[in-house]
Amino acid sequence: MEKLSKTKTAMGIAFVVIIWGTIWPVYKVSLSYSPPLIFAGLRAVIGGVFLALILIPQWRKIQWSKNWSIYLISTFFNIIIFSGVQMIGLQYLPSGLFSVIVYLQPVLVVLLAWMWLNESLSGKKVAGMVIGFLGVVVVSLEGISGNISYLGLTLAIITGVGWAIGTVYVKKTSALVHNLWLVAIQNIIGGLLIVGSGLATEEVHAIQWNLSFIWSLLYSGIFGVTLATAVYLKLMSSGEASKVGSYTFLVPMISVLIGTFMLGEPFTATLFGGMILILVSIYLINNQKKQPKKDLEWEMQDHPHAS
Repeated sequence: MEKLSKTKTAMGIAFVVIIWGTIWPVYKVSLSYSPPLIFAGLRAVIGGVFLALILIPQWRKIQWSKNWSIYLISTFFNIIIFSGVQMIGLQYLPSGLFSVIVYLQPVLVVLLAWMWLNESLSGKKVAGMVIGFLGVVVVSLEGISGNISYLGLTLAIITGVGWAIGTVYVKKTSALVHNLWLVAIQNIIGGLLIVGSGLATEEVHAIQWNLSFIWSLLYSGIFGVTLATAVYLKLMSSGEASKVGSYTFLVPMISVLIGTFMLGEPFTATLFGGMILILVSIYLINNQKKQPKKDLEWEMQDHPHAS
């Protein structure tokens, strides 16, 4: 697998964090004009078709007969669970609390990457993940209010776990399938299934086809669902999953900062404190010293299940 340069990696991470950080306010706008499942499905289909049209000259790389199971498994975790269940769950929980639970994902990625991909698991890395999650909690404190629904909590946990499994699964199978076709196909298949569920359970006539909704649908579908996801999976496949995953802690921070500077929301001491925790977390996770060969051999013997 091609190893990205530090510059390309930094640019990729910046692109993903900025797009995903701006997408939450866009989702808020969209959901005021459309039922949640129909919106989630439409944005996925639009993004998937957009990418597929670009990839048509490389259609032979799909290799459906060989890789159909990878496409379907990835669709289930990364689209049906992450996008579909997320939109349902947001109806039962405050968005701040929901996002905190979903952002258990980077922590789970570290554990799954250790067990499934044989990535290292040092005390420093574990501490970094815990600090990062605490940072997300602190950043999101202002948004944690209202009644707590056990159904909403369950759906949020399912969303975060599904996202983590889907991310590590794509990393593990990245050498077997074309990553961009994977993103396109999983969005088309998953999006159509979610739209179908929306048509069966939601009111189509509730959609308001105004310029704000169309713009947010295109932005979230093309940039949020497709391009940012494609870059994220490329980063995952070419680097260490736990390190790349740690940067997703920045997403809720960016989202809250946008609310502060563009929507006039207050910049509080808890927000500043959460930002510091997140930055410390990313430093700890990514500033790992290379393990001595003898220690590495010992670790491999001590954890044979990880290979």
